Amino acid sequence: MRVKAGIVTRKKHKKILKTTKGYRGTYHKIYKRAHEAYMHAGQYSYIHRRKRMHQFRRLWITRITAAVKALGYNYSQFMHALKKAKIEINRKMLSELAIHKPEAFKKIVDKAFSA
Repeated sequence: MRVKAGIVTRKKHKKILKTTKGYRGTYHKIYKRAHEAYMHAGQYSYIHRRKRMHQFRRLWITRITAAVKALGYNYSQFMHALKKAKIEINRKMLSELAIHKPEAFKKIVDKAFSA
């Protein structure tokens, strides 16, 4: 007697259709289309998890640029001064300081340019 895969197939199909619930058109109704959409969504999310890092770096640089410009310098001069002063602090922390603790950020800028 042969084994039919009806139960397993239905379970697999229902899982995919449940995952693609909010998709538009036939992408949440028809299994074949839903599965394609599901696979592409997975690829896009993988790629964009890596792209997010680049976007955050751009945001941090923009924030630092604005904060340094208010103090009369530009970003590249500031980063060069940090390296010369041997101040090792990453862009994320610099941007956080620039937003939440501007007086501490100003001290760092002064120390970098005095060295």
